[in-house]
Amino acid sequence: MNAAGQFPPPLRYAPARRPSSGALSPIEALSAAWGETLRLLFRPFSGRRWIMLSVVCMFLGGGTSTAAFRWGFSTLPVDVDPAQMLLRARVIIAEHLSLIVLAATLSLGLVLTLLYVRCVLRFALVDAVIKQDAALGPAWRNLQPLGRAYFFWVLGVLSTLLLMASAVAVLSFPHLSSGCAESRPSWLASLLLVTALAVVVLVGLLVAVIITLTDDLVVPLIYAERISFPAAWGKVWKLARRDMGTFVFYVALRFVVSIGISVAVLFFLFPVLMGLSSGAIIAVALVILALRAVGFAWAWNPVTILLGVVALLLLTGLLFILLSVVGMPGQVYVQNCGVRFIASRAPSLEALCRASSASGRRR
Repeated sequence: MNAAGQFPPPLRYAPARRPSSGALSPIEALSAAWGETLRLLFRPFSGRRWIMLSVVCMFLGGGTSTAAFRWGFSTLPVDVDPAQMLLRARVIIAEHLSLIVLAATLSLGLVLTLLYVRCVLRFALVDAVIKQDAALGPAWRNLQPLGRAYFFWVLGVLSTLLLMASAVAVLSFPHLSSGCAESRPSWLASLLLVTALAVVVLVGLLVAVIITLTDDLVVPLIYAERISFPAAWGKVWKLARRDMGTFVFYVALRFVVSIGISVAVLFFLFPVLMGLSSGAIIAVALVILALRAVGFAWAWNPVTILLGVVALLLLTGLLFILLSVVGMPGQVYVQNCGVRFIASRAPSLEALCRASSASGRRR
């Protein structure tokens, strides 16, 4: 109580900003993204919005690592051996050259299609985060030009890295062969092998950082300003050069948060995946027992291989759906964090976020 006989106002925690630029630190971006994510998902709760966001995140990875996906397949019954099924399918394809060409063409087309869908839906997620709503149909129609530019940019980056890796492999192969010769000491071959593995790890880490910065920081800038990828990368690079330590800390914190979300999702999915695996075991056992009861024995042939592939695809789809639904809040939160972090440094994006927030509060 003060001298006037009044109680002082309650203290509120307000994270300090740097007075020079007013830009959010990575920790502050996490705090701001937390409130915006809760408002998007729960205020008010909308089943349609959750379904739309889950569909989007299903193509973006669901905010989780693939550890849960691999663990889900490892709990399948031993009788269902995907490696053996693939080996038999490979033997059948090897006998028909046309099937090989067809399989390669379809695989390449599927990969490119999924990559294109992912690029467009990345902008759809940014659109949902900024507008605090998910409208998949309009977002898909309006954001396809931006997603197409992202698609060609990713193809260019991947093609460049593939050519560089191929050139390094071709140039280093003679040295690796000479290093493994009997006249050379064994430690030299080990050193060359360790060096090659270290280069692969560093390249993979570099690709992960580039994809992270593109999804988190570059894509929101392109969405807000409708600029090209080189121009957006140039703006991000200029901002990073002014405060390199903050951006490095953001990347490190981003990976820590992603790992934490992955672990939390895997922990939550553990009983679900156990139940799903148990159901798969029971279903396979019932099918085999039913066939034996009517006088048939299970054997691998074109019909049973087709049935097995269909069952495996259904199980894969179910696992993807589970991962996308459970991991969707984490994916939205991570994207929200990137939007808030870069918006505090880009006036156009910050104005767009403020306008969307004001419009959402009036509704």
